[in-house]
Amino acid sequence: MDDKITIIGIAGGTGSGKTTVVRKIVEALPPHFVAVVPLDSYYNDTTDLTDEERKAINFDHPDAFDWKLLIKQINELREGKAIEQPTYSYILSNRLPETVHVEPKPVIIIEGIMTLINRKLRDIMDLKIFVDCDNDERLIRNIQRDTIDRGRTVSMVVDRYLQVLKPMHEQFIEPTKRYADIIIPQGGENVKGISMLTKYIEGLVNV
Repeated sequence: MDDKITIIGIAGGTGSGKTTVVRKIVEALPPHFVAVVPLDSYYNDTTDLTDEERKAINFDHPDAFDWKLLIKQINELREGKAIEQPTYSYILSNRLPETVHVEPKPVIIIEGIMTLINRKLRDIMDLKIFVDCDNDERLIRNIQRDTIDRGRTVSMVVDRYLQVLKPMHEQFIEPTKRYADIIIPQGGENVKGISMLTKYIEGLVNV
């Protein structure tokens, strides 16, 4: 089944428009043709840590992720086996007991800020995409999202952006652009770029 499954990695900074790009790809392909595996589900299990230690975790650092489990499960999907994807709670800063059952599909999309940072994971991918976006726009999207969805104030979002997101982006995320086969500038707003990308993927999977 290995040759029938196409693995696509989609990376880019927080607020760059990755989710929009993923949605457009899913919409362009036949129903139930794609399984999306979010990198955010694979934060490390922190059961052994104290609450204080959990609160101190930098979620924008590569060490925060369980790469071993992610690579293992992507390989299983590629071999045609279903997986039990972990679920993560930002509130508890730990994994939840529930898992998500994911069946292998013709297209598997791995989506997340650092999807292209791990060499072993990159080696599994048939197509590597980096969603690029102006830093100011990403900050505005973060403010809009975090004030509405995560109950943060504007100053909290800006402080976190300047102290954590921006330096981590520059150190870890931006450099992975060089591994991408395709870069989508202007993020989810780039209608033509996304359209060309979806056509390319359709050709790749012989829809």
